[in-house]
Amino acid sequence: MDKPESTTRSGGILAVLAYTGIVASLMQTLVVPLLGELPQILHTTASNASWVVTVTLLVGAVATPVAGRLGDMFGKRRMLIASTIPLILGSAVCAMAGSLVPMIIGRGLQGLGVGTIPLAIALLRDVLPPERLGSGIALISSSLGIGGALGLPLAAAVTQYSNWRVLFWAATILVAVATALIVAIVPEGIAEGPSGRFDAPGALLLGGGLVALLLPVSKGASWGWTSGTTLGLFAGAIVLLLIWGWWELRAVEPLVDLRVVARPQVLITNVATVCVGVGMYSVQLSIPQLLQLPKALGYGLGQSMLAMGLWMAPAGIMMMVISPVGAKLSAARGPKITLVAGALIMASGYAIALGLMGSVWGLLIVNIVYSTGVAFAYGAMPALIMGAVPQSETAAANGFNTLMRSIGTSASAAVIGAVLAQMSVSLGGHSVPTEHGFRVVFLIGCGVSVVAALIALTIPVRARLRAAADTAETPDSQEPALNR
Repeated sequence: MDKPESTTRSGGILAVLAYTGIVASLMQTLVVPLLGELPQILHTTASNASWVVTVTLLVGAVATPVAGRLGDMFGKRRMLIASTIPLILGSAVCAMAGSLVPMIIGRGLQGLGVGTIPLAIALLRDVLPPERLGSGIALISSSLGIGGALGLPLAAAVTQYSNWRVLFWAATILVAVATALIVAIVPEGIAEGPSGRFDAPGALLLGGGLVALLLPVSKGASWGWTSGTTLGLFAGAIVLLLIWGWWELRAVEPLVDLRVVARPQVLITNVATVCVGVGMYSVQLSIPQLLQLPKALGYGLGQSMLAMGLWMAPAGIMMMVISPVGAKLSAARGPKITLVAGALIMASGYAIALGLMGSVWGLLIVNIVYSTGVAFAYGAMPALIMGAVPQSETAAANGFNTLMRSIGTSASAAVIGAVLAQMSVSLGGHSVPTEHGFRVVFLIGCGVSVVAALIALTIPVRARLRAAADTAETPDSQEPALNR
């Protein structure tokens, strides 16, 4: 194993990986300003146009654990570069699309790049000096929220003042720059080498199970939650995931080592991650709508798409500023405490929203508080995971943790979407959520965040875990450092 990079060079490595994570996460909000126009742009129905969002979710969920395992086998830097190539191609295909099928293909290719963030986090363990690891993990992990928050106003501005194709051409250029920087600056980490065998049956079973699970979660509201298609897919997901678990426990080189995942520290962190994902996404699904609803309703704030994006943008800036603070808290008290604190801060943000939802400045405060909690939680989760798995499995373990986060956000989209759809009124032929509906959403976000904090409290960390100590293990060691 090579020694971690010098402090001087490690700053450049961290900057490149953070930039890559932010650019990759831009893809999640890139199409938000276009959602209302996609049926006209693609000459299709609103139901068909929704696949532009759904396909990225499905492909990303399948690709993340696969990219993590391949990164552990063949090198995280190599897989990081490989994951950016579909992002470049997908963005270019979307920019040239004139109908539904090419757009779905392009967005599917963009979904293949979701694995860049867990790969970048895992690579940090191999190449950063111990004293910079904690802050590096926190920054890269928070890049998912940073990119999403900053991408919304940028995408809204481009959509309002330019052609929508500019969005995707800009994304193509940004990802190409990230790829060039990785090639030029980022070194390779630890890998098993090509002697390791890829678990293709495990990947197919997991992929099939995830598609069967997430597809009805995201489309159940339009298909009907009790329809044969929805229930059949849920049943198929249970069967496929059970078969996948059986296979993984018997495979010599599994896609995901379930024995490692079953370690209490990893298992409970992943359960808390699902709850954090639900809590995090509740804001992103509610506050933008509340900001844009007409003032005539009595609770809408009448903001344009661009203004809404600008009011949301400080959340991303706050995550960038707060992530080093979370890293310092983890170093001093352990990432378990940071995760608990983050979930409780998220809960307090939702509680504040119940009283301040009537003004844009009030919602700005809510966003700042909530994003502080997300930054704490996002930085703590990978630190807890990496403190409990062998160094040779960090990418796969982080990929699985990212998958749990995706399952949480998907569940949130289904639940919050159903709540707002049920608690709605008709306005000009359109259904709009009621004020009570938004209050219920904030209560759900608050409750789920509190549950995440309570679950995190049960994580069995023997003492304070320091990310720096995790990388101080000997080069030949395949066991994680003791939690200190």
